[in-house]
Amino acid sequence: MGSHLSAPPGPPDVLPRDRDTSRHLPFEQFYRDHVDRIHRALALAVGDTAVAREATDEAMVRAYARWDRVRRLDNPGGWVFRVGLNWATSWWRKVRRERPPAEDWHPATAAPDPAGLAARSALERLPVGRRTVVVCRVLLDLSTAETAAVLDLTEGTVRSRLSRGLAELRAALAEEE
Repeated sequence: MGSHLSAPPGPPDVLPRDRDTSRHLPFEQFYRDHVDRIHRALALAVGDTAVAREATDEAMVRAYARWDRVRRLDNPGGWVFRVGLNWATSWWRKVRRERPPAEDWHPATAAPDPAGLAARSALERLPVGRRTVVVCRVLLDLSTAETAAVLDLTEGTVRSRLSRGLAELRAALAEEE
């Protein structure tokens, strides 16, 4: 489901050299070290664990096919996250074209997540742009520069989206209490 899509170009190779040691790992080790974390990040970013699993698998397959090039990037994990995010975005667009959603349909309700935590709910209500920045900065622990490179944004946009996103999360969580 999606192997026919071509991979987008990776983020620019401008990240700090000492940030990610996965550039020296064989693919199998990189996969073991990063697959769960990337899946969790994509699940939060796209709001659907099943689509996130498919996106993670697709991105890992693409990384494996290009490992000699991907491993030399300063942040191979960031590249895989971005490829997965792009794949999921394309998938959602295709689904929307083929099957317009019912009024009450939402990706988060398409495949219910048993966790149902207040933080997850609050995160899912954020606009996608803010949500992906929060996921990159908080869950993936990327720096502002790395997040900007992975998401193809300016550092100022990353800081702004992070600030607004965290403020919205705090407000939503305060309402829950």
